[in-house]
Amino acid sequence: MAGTTRRLGYQWHLRRLMAAHDMWKTTELTPLLRERGVNLSPARVYRLVTDTPERLSVRTLVALCDIFDCTPNDLIEPYVEAARRPAAAGDAVVVELRKELRPQRARIVDPEPGKH
Repeated sequence: MAGTTRRLGYQWHLRRLMAAHDMWKTTELTPLLRERGVNLSPARVYRLVTDTPERLSVRTLVALCDIFDCTPNDLIEPYVEAARRPAAAGDAVVVELRKELRPQRARIVDPEPGKH
Protein backbone atom coordinates (compact mmCIF):
# COMPACT_ATOMS: atom_id res chain seq x y z
CA MET A 1 0.00 0.00 0.00
CA ALA A 2 3.00 2.27 -0.45
CA GLY A 3 2.18 5.61 -1.99
CA THR A 4 -1.50 5.54 -1.05
CA THR A 5 -3.13 7.77 1.51
CA ARG A 6 -5.89 6.64 3.84
CA ARG A 7 -8.70 9.14 3.74
CA LEU A 8 -10.29 9.46 7.15
CA GLY A 9 -13.58 11.05 8.05
CA TYR A 10 -15.82 11.34 11.06
CA GLN A 11 -19.41 11.96 12.01
CA TRP A 12 -20.23 14.52 14.67
CA HIS A 13 -23.09 13.43 16.96
CA LEU A 14 -23.58 16.48 19.20
CA ARG A 15 -27.03 17.23 17.80
CA ARG A 16 -28.15 13.63 18.42
CA LEU A 17 -26.85 13.73 22.01
CA MET A 18 -28.64 17.01 22.64
CA ALA A 19 -31.90 15.52 21.37
CA ALA A 20 -31.44 12.45 23.58
CA HIS A 21 -31.25 14.87 26.52
CA ASP A 22 -34.35 16.83 25.41
CA MET A 23 -32.22 19.79 24.45
CA TRP A 24 -33.54 21.29 21.21
CA LYS A 25 -32.04 24.78 21.07
CA THR A 26 -28.38 25.67 20.76
CA THR A 27 -28.94 28.47 23.27
CA GLU A 28 -29.57 25.83 25.94
CA LEU A 29 -26.00 24.60 25.56
CA THR A 30 -24.24 27.95 26.08
CA PRO A 31 -24.80 28.28 29.86
CA LEU A 32 -23.88 24.63 30.43
CA LEU A 33 -20.58 25.16 28.64
CA ARG A 34 -19.97 28.38 30.63
CA GLU A 35 -20.49 26.50 33.90
CA ARG A 36 -17.55 24.34 32.83
CA GLY A 37 -15.27 27.24 31.88
CA VAL A 38 -15.91 27.17 28.13
CA ASN A 39 -17.01 30.61 26.93
CA LEU A 40 -18.18 30.45 23.33
CA SER A 41 -20.23 33.06 21.51
CA PRO A 42 -23.78 32.08 20.56
CA ALA A 43 -22.66 31.91 16.90
CA ARG A 44 -19.82 29.50 17.74
CA VAL A 45 -22.12 27.30 19.82
CA TYR A 46 -24.59 27.25 16.92
CA ARG A 47 -21.84 26.18 14.49
CA LEU A 48 -20.59 23.59 16.98
CA VAL A 49 -24.04 22.01 17.03
CA THR A 50 -25.09 22.38 13.39
CA ASP A 51 -21.77 21.87 11.57
CA THR A 52 -19.09 19.23 11.81
CA PRO A 53 -16.16 20.97 13.51
CA GLU A 54 -12.73 20.78 11.89
CA ARG A 55 -11.01 21.91 15.10
CA LEU A 56 -12.18 21.34 18.63
CA SER A 57 -10.36 22.20 21.84
CA VAL A 58 -9.90 19.38 24.30
CA ARG A 59 -11.45 21.61 26.98
CA THR A 60 -14.64 21.93 24.89
CA LEU A 61 -14.68 18.19 24.20
CA VAL A 62 -14.31 17.38 27.91
CA ALA A 63 -17.07 19.88 28.79
CA LEU A 64 -19.44 18.30 26.25
CA CYS A 65 -18.65 14.84 27.63
CA ASP A 66 -19.42 16.09 31.14
CA ILE A 67 -22.67 17.77 30.07
CA PHE A 68 -23.99 14.68 28.30
CA ASP A 69 -22.33 12.09 30.58
CA CYS A 70 -20.67 10.47 27.59
CA THR A 71 -17.25 9.69 26.16
CA PRO A 72 -15.55 11.24 23.10
CA ASN A 73 -16.56 8.07 21.21
CA ASP A 74 -20.20 9.05 21.66
CA LEU A 75 -19.55 12.46 20.08
CA ILE A 76 -17.09 11.55 17.32
CA GLU A 77 -17.49 8.49 15.10
CA PRO A 78 -14.41 8.02 12.91
CA TYR A 79 -14.43 6.06 9.66
CA VAL A 80 -12.19 5.31 6.69
CA GLU A 81 -13.57 6.60 3.41
CA ALA A 82 -13.92 4.10 0.59
CA ALA A 83 -10.88 4.10 -1.66
CA ARG A 84 -11.39 5.56 -5.10
CA ARG A 85 -10.39 3.35 -7.97
CA PRO A 86 -7.44 4.60 -9.99
CA ALA A 87 -8.35 6.28 -13.26
CA ALA A 88 -8.19 3.96 -16.24
CA ALA A 89 -6.71 5.02 -19.57
CA GLY A 90 -10.18 5.28 -21.10
CA ASP A 91 -11.43 7.55 -18.28
CA ALA A 92 -9.31 10.55 -19.21
CA VAL A 93 -10.71 13.13 -21.59
CA VAL A 94 -8.09 13.75 -24.25
CA VAL A 95 -8.43 16.58 -26.69
CA GLU A 96 -6.47 16.11 -29.88
CA LEU A 97 -5.25 19.38 -31.33
CA ARG A 98 -5.09 19.79 -35.07
CA LYS A 99 -1.52 20.69 -36.03
CA GLU A 100 -2.61 22.96 -38.85
CA LEU A 101 -4.37 25.21 -36.33
CA ARG A 102 -1.34 25.67 -34.11
CA PRO A 103 0.51 28.99 -34.40
CA GLN A 104 3.93 28.88 -35.97
CA ARG A 105 6.92 29.92 -33.97
CA ALA A 106 8.24 33.32 -34.99
CA ARG A 107 11.75 33.53 -36.43
CA ILE A 108 13.63 36.74 -36.08
CA VAL A 109 15.93 37.29 -38.98
CA ASP A 110 18.47 40.07 -39.06
CA PRO A 111 17.96 41.84 -42.42
CA GLU A 112 21.52 43.18 -42.38
CA PRO A 113 23.80 40.55 -40.86
CA GLY A 114 27.20 41.70 -39.67
CA LYS A 115 26.38 45.43 -39.37
CA HIS A 116 26.06 45.53 -35.57
